[in-house]
Amino acid sequence: MASTSGTNDTFGIGVQQPNKMQEVADLIRSLFTDNSNRRLMQEGDDLDIGDVPSSLASLVPIVIAALQIEEENPRVAYLCRFYALEKAHVMDPLSAGRGVRRFKTYLLQKLEKENELTVRSIERSDPWELQTYYQQFYEKKIRDGEFSQRPEEITNNVQIATVLYEALKTIVPPQKIEAKTRRYAEDVERKRGLYEHYNILPLYAVGVKPAIMELPEIKEAFIALRRVDNLPMPIIRARPDTFHDDSTMPTDRLKKVNDILDWIASVFGFQKGNVANQREHLILLLANMNIRDWAESSYQLHEETVEKLMATILKNYESWCHYVRCESNLRYPEDCDIQQIKLIYIALYLLIWGEASNIRFMPECLCYIFHHMCHEVYNILAKNLARVTGSTDLVEGRDDEHFLREVVTPIYQVLMKEAKRNNKGKASHSNWRNYDDLNEYFWSKKCFNDLCWPLNSKADFFRHSNETQTRHWGRHSQVSTEDGKRKPKTNFVEVRTFLHLYRSFDRMWIFLILALQYLFQAMIIVAWSSLGPLGVFFDVDLLRNAMTIFITYAFLNFLRVTLDIILTWNALKNMKFTQLLRYFLKFVVAAVWAVVLPVCYSSSQVNPPGLLRFVTSWAGDWGNQSLYTYVVVLFMLPNIVAAILFFLPPLRRKLERSNMRILTFLMWWAQPKLYVGRGMHEDILSLLKYTLFWIMLLISKLAFSYYVEILPLVGPTKLIMGLSIDNYQWHEFFPENGQTHNICVVFAIWAPIILVYFMDTQIWYAIYATLLGFIVGAFSHLGEIRTVEMLHSRFQSVPGAFSLRFWTGKDRKTKQVELAETYERNNISYFSQFWNEFINSMRVEDLISDRDRDFLLIPYSSTEVSVIQWPVFLLTSKIPIAVDMAKDYKKKTDDDLYKKIRSDGYMFSAVIECYETLKDIILKLLLDEEDRQAVSSICTKVERCIREETFVKEFKMSGLPSLIEKSEKLLTLLQSDDGKLDSKIANALQDIVEIVIHDVMINGHFFLQKSQQHHVKRGEQFVNINTSFTHNKSVTRKVIRLHLLLTVKESATNVPQNLEARRRITFFANSLFMNMPKAPKVRDMLSVSILTPYFKEDIQYSDEEINKENEEGISILFYLTKIYPDEWSNFHERLKSEEVLEENKEELIRQWASYRGQTLYRTVRGMMYYRQAMILQCFIESAADIALSEGYSETNKKLLEEAQTMADLKFTYVVSCQAYGYQRKSKNARDKNCYINILKLMLTHSSLRVAYIDEIEEKTEDGKSQMVYFSVLIKGGKKYDEEEIYRIKLPGPPTQIGEGKAENQNHAIIFTRGEALQIRDMNQDNYFEESFKMRNVLEEFRKGHEQQKPTILGIREHIFTGSVSSLAWFVSNQKTSYSTIGQRTLANPLRSSKESSFNNSG
Repeated sequence: MASTSGTNDTFGIGVQQPNKMQEVADLIRSLFTDNSNRRLMQEGDDLDIGDVPSSLASLVPIVIAALQIEEENPRVAYLCRFYALEKAHVMDPLSAGRGVRRFKTYLLQKLEKENELTVRSIERSDPWELQTYYQQFYEKKIRDGEFSQRPEEITNNVQIATVLYEALKTIVPPQKIEAKTRRYAEDVERKRGLYEHYNILPLYAVGVKPAIMELPEIKEAFIALRRVDNLPMPIIRARPDTFHDDSTMPTDRLKKVNDILDWIASVFGFQKGNVANQREHLILLLANMNIRDWAESSYQLHEETVEKLMATILKNYESWCHYVRCESNLRYPEDCDIQQIKLIYIALYLLIWGEASNIRFMPECLCYIFHHMCHEVYNILAKNLARVTGSTDLVEGRDDEHFLREVVTPIYQVLMKEAKRNNKGKASHSNWRNYDDLNEYFWSKKCFNDLCWPLNSKADFFRHSNETQTRHWGRHSQVSTEDGKRKPKTNFVEVRTFLHLYRSFDRMWIFLILALQYLFQAMIIVAWSSLGPLGVFFDVDLLRNAMTIFITYAFLNFLRVTLDIILTWNALKNMKFTQLLRYFLKFVVAAVWAVVLPVCYSSSQVNPPGLLRFVTSWAGDWGNQSLYTYVVVLFMLPNIVAAILFFLPPLRRKLERSNMRILTFLMWWAQPKLYVGRGMHEDILSLLKYTLFWIMLLISKLAFSYYVEILPLVGPTKLIMGLSIDNYQWHEFFPENGQTHNICVVFAIWAPIILVYFMDTQIWYAIYATLLGFIVGAFSHLGEIRTVEMLHSRFQSVPGAFSLRFWTGKDRKTKQVELAETYERNNISYFSQFWNEFINSMRVEDLISDRDRDFLLIPYSSTEVSVIQWPVFLLTSKIPIAVDMAKDYKKKTDDDLYKKIRSDGYMFSAVIECYETLKDIILKLLLDEEDRQAVSSICTKVERCIREETFVKEFKMSGLPSLIEKSEKLLTLLQSDDGKLDSKIANALQDIVEIVIHDVMINGHFFLQKSQQHHVKRGEQFVNINTSFTHNKSVTRKVIRLHLLLTVKESATNVPQNLEARRRITFFANSLFMNMPKAPKVRDMLSVSILTPYFKEDIQYSDEEINKENEEGISILFYLTKIYPDEWSNFHERLKSEEVLEENKEELIRQWASYRGQTLYRTVRGMMYYRQAMILQCFIESAADIALSEGYSETNKKLLEEAQTMADLKFTYVVSCQAYGYQRKSKNARDKNCYINILKLMLTHSSLRVAYIDEIEEKTEDGKSQMVYFSVLIKGGKKYDEEEIYRIKLPGPPTQIGEGKAENQNHAIIFTRGEALQIRDMNQDNYFEESFKMRNVLEEFRKGHEQQKPTILGIREHIFTGSVSSLAWFVSNQKTSYSTIGQRTLANPLRSSKESSFNNSG
């Protein structure tokens, strides 16, 4: 197969001589002789690079290189594939690995075809061809392209060159390789470490670096991390099993250290992928904080920035040390570089966090690990002699997987074994420990003595059953954990029982029951008594009876304590003695009060009934009537203290967070000592509002219960109880004894009332939440613009409101200082940049048509006309109305006509704009100077007459309709793409001039005579025109706009016609008037990342999916076109206007359908709007006046590059495609389609990153195969495949612990960047206009909210599938109601944050 086609035998390989490659091919072909293998060879045609088996993952670069050079040199690509086939055979000669045989079949079949096609096209031998191509490739792509190509391009070329040289060595003897080739190969090998795929920052790459690397903040952060000269260098000692007899083999070597993270990784053994990932993460964090905290670009890393970042990252560690009463290990040796040590501590924590895998769900476990590793760092730095002698000590280094192997894996194995007890969610919660249970182990100082450091494998933490046995009983299975010791739960055990109905809401139940008792003992008595509501409260007997509520409270409290013990029984074995003592004492105290209170009450009764008489008989006369009162006060004393502390939140917060033993002892009775949830109290004002809300609600509820439920039943109850019935026919249910007072009938009447009493609290809450939400919304300026009609009336104030919320350019003058018109014009100019992009985005989404877009767009610049240019939909019908007014005007002065037109601001703007725009177009059309002078003279007279208010005297208004008609004809011709219409345009232009002179101007014949004097010899005038300028986009938009102003005679209240477009426009306009933080500059905003978890949902519909009919004969595409008919029509209009090729229409139709379903395609498009919005805003900030006059344009490459750089610094988007690696290797057609679609998304959106869990089959030392798992981050590369950025080995499968979705997010969260993180599900969408508010939303984290800044912020959600069905409509409205009225009430006064000015779609 690799026989040479030439005669040159320079390399010792003859034309007919069989070579090594031929032998390998024959050997592999011999494996495929039976029928089953022939079938495999036939299936091989469909394979691609995604089918490379995991055991042969090292062959992926070879296959990619062959694909990329195939067009340039097919024969060299053929040789690369043969090299891959040979290497695959060496790695797995028996094809025992999964998918190896199929992969070899694919290569063998492709090589056989390519050999016949390529062997005839070359004139030299294969070795000569490959070596020559290698030299040319190096000289052209690597040597000459080093300073002209981007780092990712050079990285790809270096990888290809490496593959080419490896292939060359397999077919050419080493002594036959030219010296120049070996020199080139050595240079490529040196550069391999420099040219690596990068995420955002090409830190160590050489070449044309992107603009983000030129930011001073990035440079200074990078320089600060590279200061390692004074650190002790790590020395790597060879393992005993790696020693050789060769005495020249060094046993110890110094490890190269580039920066602080490399040094930490060498000391503690972190993986290279983790180091590279956290290096970029740390630099971006430092740069973002530095660029925001200092007004001007800083060329130094400020100490305040490092201090602030350290306080943020290590906040939980400091709090944990305080809680467990241990001294923090954040110590600094004397005479050291404080900033360097702080950076080491920050980097150390990030590296621990980045490699912790599932242990990231156990934050206090991370604190424990960090605590001990900090101690090691301090000891190493304290012993370093560099500060004294100028030399550095050596510290023993560790291999790259030491931390994973010695620290992470043992803890992960505990999690995995506990997860196996779960039995896929079927086992009881009390039989296994989850993340929280294991994390609570580190809430006590006991962990220091038990777990130790390095980790003690015999510690109590690792105590668990080694196996989980499953007993089978028929079809059912039962998990048994009888063998081995099982570690019990800690503080909380979830027991599935209906008793939780009481225990989880015990305070509400106690209140309702006590209130019910008081109602029955007081309110019913009030209703029964003739004293009236006020007189009863002065009756001593009634008050004495009402005092029994404290006895009821004691019994309910006893029930609650008993349930506490029952429901936490499985955790009692593992609790500390103090916790057990607390449960025991609470039970004893509750039992004592349940006895003491009834006894004291009975002793105060004069004539107690039978049971009370029995109790008092042994109680004796040890008290009088007032004793019960004293006992009640003593009983309620803890509640009184709790109520006082409730209204003194600063004091309560201090008590709960204090670590003083005396205060801890005092708080021990009130609540268990837990690390989380301490001191979470609002300020006094918020508590007062919260309390007032519930007091008003409960007063209304109790008043309603008395006057509507209880009082009306008193009379009938008295009557029924007074009836004497001798015989019941239904004796089975009603007793015959008349002494029972018909109790069963009374019970039947009162039972529904009691049920309503317990349930109507929720109804009252809904009523109060609605009323309060309405009031809060009114004060927050919600609903000021609800319809398009309201938008028309308020649109003049929209640009000003927009500038007030989003303007971040140079300091704006206030309206009082600046002229009103200038102020408004500047607002319009700035607003138009965003508004037009917003409208264009809706056009791309096919929500509006081309006509709607033209109605909604605002001209970028208003300097060409003397008035403000509003969107056409506000000016429609204004010109026809003005013409009719002028035509019917009979007075001889201009005053009334001018006042009528000027009274309507939109009409005045439309008239002036039409005149000035038409004048400008006509003057640009004319080439002859005489023609332009004639037109200018007419315009001069028009303007003079307007100034002198003699317009109606000099011009005839009756000719205006004809002038408008001819102008419409001219504009229609100018919009045509036909280049042969110059004569018609000239005729239309002549008609306009003739009408003006003859029909409009009173003395127009003077202008005509003067004009004809210059054109007697030249024939007709106004024929020499130039229409080329109309091909300019800005002129085209101007012509279309003028044509709409002149022709549209009806109101544009139906623009846009699409209901969704209307909703989005009105919502955004309304949100501008709401109370939201002012947006900062892009450089000053918080950096943000968005993470979207994805499993195997739809990405993009295929042709088969959208055209497949169900049992009713309806396909997805047919259904979508029926529920979105206007959008389907707009889509076809867009295809026609963009002149899309026929072969691309099917792909665009699939995209159109996918954007209207719950697909990942829709989600990614929506999330990338954030980046577009940031680029636009940053572009406007940088371009300043240029952008305001010319509009956002990609022609200014420098400004656009700067804007993209800032967007890269501030925004990242990661999609966690958990099963991407599986889908790439799967044979299933749907999985394969998902893989291809994800790859297309990465190639379409260059800033999109995809994280997935990779599974690779590896051989162990005993020869067995095992699966090894990695967290991998990739991005779009060339057109063939993705580029791998980071690969971090995991201790095991991460998604087999927990519920799956959280673990999918957790494995990818380490690849996110920024100070804020937003989690968006893959079925959610986003809008461009809402993306513009991201800076405002992030400001909520920076401004103070009472006592503390928020850490979690919710935003409202719009269900975009609400129009699909009636059920979807109901769910959509329910979600909208909850996200507006309900969340508004929870935010104020009930203190649950929800930002209603932000809108996303789901």
